[in-house]
Amino acid sequence: MRGSGDNVDQAILSDILDALGLPSETDHLRMTGVERLGSCFAVTALAAASIAAAGAAVAELDGVEAKRQDVEVDSRSAALWFGWSIAPIGWEMPPPWDTIAGDYRTRDSWIKLHTNAPHHRAAVLSVLSCEATRESVAAVVSGWQGEALESAVIEAGGCAAKLRSTDDWTAHPQGKAVAGEPLVNWQQTESTTSHPWRPTPGRPLAGLRVLDLTRVLAGPVATRFLAGYGAQVLRIDPPTWDEPGVIPEVSLGKRCARLDLQDQRGRDTFLRLLAGADVLIHGYRSDALDRLHLDDATRQTARPGIIDISLDAYGHHGPWAARRGFDSLVQFSTGIAEAGMRWRRSESPVSLPVQALDHATGYFLAAAAVRAVTARLTQSGPTQARLSLARTAKLLIDHRGEATEGTVAVDDADFAETIEHTDWGPARRLKPPVSVHGSPMRWDRPASKLGSSEPRWE
Repeated sequence: MRGSGDNVDQAILSDILDALGLPSETDHLRMTGVERLGSCFAVTALAAASIAAAGAAVAELDGVEAKRQDVEVDSRSAALWFGWSIAPIGWEMPPPWDTIAGDYRTRDSWIKLHTNAPHHRAAVLSVLSCEATRESVAAVVSGWQGEALESAVIEAGGCAAKLRSTDDWTAHPQGKAVAGEPLVNWQQTESTTSHPWRPTPGRPLAGLRVLDLTRVLAGPVATRFLAGYGAQVLRIDPPTWDEPGVIPEVSLGKRCARLDLQDQRGRDTFLRLLAGADVLIHGYRSDALDRLHLDDATRQTARPGIIDISLDAYGHHGPWAARRGFDSLVQFSTGIAEAGMRWRRSESPVSLPVQALDHATGYFLAAAAVRAVTARLTQSGPTQARLSLARTAKLLIDHRGEATEGTVAVDDADFAETIEHTDWGPARRLKPPVSVHGSPMRWDRPASKLGSSEPRWE
């Protein structure tokens, strides 16, 4: 740990290790560096600790076959990976946000509208009945009460979040439900099915088949991490789905295929893929999977003992358990953006400097998957886990620490020397965010477009 003995850093790391069932002693973990992202929350500490925990899970898996290895994370590198890891050469990343997405003043407060997906955009516009311009949206939103508009957008199938304080969230029924959930909700699955995969020294996840049923951003971060240690990741998306502003960032190391899970043939193909998988990571709401006839029992029948890791936005219990949500919305709901607003003495909400809930939860998901792999090998623990962005938000709020000013700007020395030849063109990629001694992190495939591969295992 850092020689300065940062209590907040230690507390966050300890809580994460405990939630993952990893050893609480940290002699083999080193978190170095002093650079901090400006925030009234311990964002950089969360970044370094979440990546360190994922590295510690890999080191523990290494220890199944050999001696457990040392893990090192630098706060600068962690902060950068919580932003953008890719730098295009001669081409540009599409803008990450839709033109009408963002924060709007309501009659009584503020609301965030998330409209990146076409159907979410259509839902917002159907409620507002206005032109698709920021000016028109702002004019109509200003006449709404925040909670009424939030409810109307959600009812229409869209995504929105009213600005709440941390006290508001603590008193809210969903806030209470999330407070009662562990950071990682482990579940035991009994299975006598044999799983012959074993870790490879130096490339610990080589050959591990990971079926990726996730979208922006936490799930893709998790599977990108697993691919960095050799996992064979196959991402599945619907026929028309796209995330142009983030796919070059998160498809690194993966094969990307398409299936229509609303069609019987698509589901049959998916279940065949699942039958050959070691790990399933999914970010669909539970009710959405049920409607697709891919409930937990069906998944376990297709692949008995499958390591099943899931996430959602607002937690797995309570009135909002099936609510659509994203990092930026959860920041609004849980009081993070309101706290930033008061800290900055701003007239408008101030969110975190990075999508920290997404990224941190992504590394928790990856760590949970590796922990479950280790448990299956050693027959020492559960192989299913559920996580949520809202519960990660509680971790950050509980360990707020002191406010910090500053930015972490990328420079040439932060990038790997090799050029990554993506489907969009050449790019530079940041050096890996974690070092597990004896098992270097590297990706065998460049970033690729959705639908660029066939839905099959290699």
